[in-house]
Amino acid sequence: MDRDSDQGGGGGRRPQRNVLGELLKPCSTRPVTGFYRDGCCNTGAEDRGVHTVCVEMTAEFLAFSKASGNDLSTPVPEFGFPGLKPGDRWCLCAPRWKEALDAGNAPRVVLGATQEATLEYASLEELKKFAVDLM
Repeated sequence: MDRDSDQGGGGGRRPQRNVLGELLKPCSTRPVTGFYRDGCCNTGAEDRGVHTVCVEMTAEFLAFSKASGNDLSTPVPEFGFPGLKPGDRWCLCAPRWKEALDAGNAPRVVLGATQEATLEYASLEELKKFAVDLM
């Protein structure tokens, strides 16, 4: 993916789109998230994990993720990771979200802040079922 002009604090990257076809909105700056740690679920060739799904953490998902080998709740200060708690927003890897969906443990999704590359892993209909930002 080309990364030439700025979007949402993206530090000089081209504007990216969300799953609704609109400009990508920020996900979280508390804690700061995103593969590029810019608060957005921007992606590019370097992002092999496809950190594109802006989710709102739940206790159930955090427990599922920990049991699946990805502990997101324990702080890792040496990497500047505060540990996540229910209610925190985070740019989750699209394949992990799909895995959680298939296991019945998908966290809620912020569609406006979820990058369009997510649609390669989950359908818009699946994502909408977990949306926190639909009226």
